[in-house]
Amino acid sequence: MLKQNSEFQQVYRRGKSAHSTSLTLFYLPVLGEKKVGYTASKKVGNAVIRNRSKRRLRALFTELKNGLDDGLYVFVAKKGVYENSFESVKRDFNYVLKRMGITKSSD
Repeated sequence: MLKQNSEFQQVYRRGKSAHSTSLTLFYLPVLGEKKVGYTASKKVGNAVIRNRSKRRLRALFTELKNGLDDGLYVFVAKKGVYENSFESVKRDFNYVLKRMGITKSSD
């Protein structure tokens, strides 16, 4: 799990990104390591909404992490993570992963 601001900044500066309507993914390939971080700004909503948005992203990553390449992941929640249905957010999640080309298997 990414916790330090410097780790997030490294991924933002050196990684690549993909955007969808409900989330943004920043990815930096690192061999033999799979770390993830989640953020949600105050634009998303109050603390309850921000935490629920990050829990949704965490649940999706946990479900799909075995099929992903090693590296550092930062998921940034947008308003759509909270407002849209879970299935819609899952579609967006898969869309950004495929757009980045970091899934091990194409299902």
